[in-house]
Amino acid sequence: MKNYTSINDISNLSETIKDAILLKMNPFGYSEIGKHKTLVMLFFNSSLRTRLSTEKAAKNLGMEVMVLNVNDVWNLEFEDGTVMNMDTTEHIKEAAKVISQYADIIAIRAFPKLKNREADESEIAMTSFKKYATVPIINMESATAHPLQALADAITISELTEHKKPKVVLSWAPHPKALPHAVANSFVEMMQYLEVDVTITHPEGYELDPKITKNTPIHYNQEEALKDADFIYVKNWSSYNNYGQILNTDEKWTMTKAKLGKAKLMHCLPVRRNVVVEDAILDSAQSVVIRQANNRTFAAQVVLKKLLENL
Repeated sequence: MKNYTSINDISNLSETIKDAILLKMNPFGYSEIGKHKTLVMLFFNSSLRTRLSTEKAAKNLGMEVMVLNVNDVWNLEFEDGTVMNMDTTEHIKEAAKVISQYADIIAIRAFPKLKNREADESEIAMTSFKKYATVPIINMESATAHPLQALADAITISELTEHKKPKVVLSWAPHPKALPHAVANSFVEMMQYLEVDVTITHPEGYELDPKITKNTPIHYNQEEALKDADFIYVKNWSSYNNYGQILNTDEKWTMTKAKLGKAKLMHCLPVRRNVVVEDAILDSAQSVVIRQANNRTFAAQVVLKKLLENL
């Protein structure tokens, strides 16, 4: 593995999941591999689980960690040939190369603006760092993908499945804010690689990028889609075709105890209680959201380990 910017960078998924579970059993077993190595984490957007789990993973491997909260303070220029006489103060060409001198691995978190689909899909922050940096790049969530979360989800399902081919349903839920597609995109892509029966359910108008969903079944009847599910992953996302818009806030799509049946509940967190999911589920033994959050450490750790092994 040379970079981890999408789940397609994983050459052997089953082996990677097994390695992550072994790291979970013995998190300090490779504490020398990262000695005298530095992870620099750049946050263009805020983070809780991703920041803490990735830093913990790096330290489990013996790495030093530096964190830069960029937000709107550091105005980078990404376009070539731009006359920089406005508000941008540094070009990515210099910035990426300079940071590469301080870091052995660079991890980046940069959300979409949800205004211009083509601009977001260009993934300009991630692709520019990947182009100009001279060290490996990790995607800690970008405009269209969250591969660390998807790997943690795959680890969680692998740990808990009781069937050879479990039924996994990704169910849209209402939310007061327009949210990106990154988690849903990467989850669908990850499930397409696993031995699972995956289905997506959402109201009409909330179809994800067809290049990602491909032949994955899509149902507009939520309760029909949820029948006999083993895992139900609840997540909101804004419209893809009417890009970034909220088309529906129908409370009937909130996940309830009755709809969940015997399935295990998954969610990437943070979750709005009694809007996205009922308290009765989140506080029950069927909720595996805390296990998912814990597995974020070992998803990041197995990725870091593979990158360190190739330095």
